[in-house]
Amino acid sequence: MTLQLTTFDMADHLDSEEAIAEYLSRVMADGDDDELLRALGHVAKARGMAQLAKDAGVGRESLYKALKPGASPGYAAVGKVVRALGFRMTLQPIARKAAASAKKTPKKLAKPKTPKTLAGTAAKRASAAGQ
Repeated sequence: MTLQLTTFDMADHLDSEEAIAEYLSRVMADGDDDELLRALGHVAKARGMAQLAKDAGVGRESLYKALKPGASPGYAAVGKVVRALGFRMTLQPIARKAAASAKKTPKKLAKPKTPKTLAGTAAKRASAAGQ
């Protein structure tokens, strides 16, 4: 029996608005710029690259170049693509680790020495020296 593998194409699985929104949200949450461009490329392929380019007001070739990992499209270009897909980007605070965000407690300072404490310390030193 021979094992036959098929090629996985993410665009084949992006068949609803909810699936696309979840996919893009998760990719954006990871914070990897190249992965976001790759994901937008998958969505563009699922929707039709030529139609998306037309809706975004950019050339098809330019869209391919902008969505290629390693490209550096500006925010305006990414925004056009996202809006042409029928979505909007939103911002949320990043959850910080409790340890990193907790304020460091200052070290306890030594108690200030009072005249009584100083006299006791001097007496101890004198008796230790005399032994």
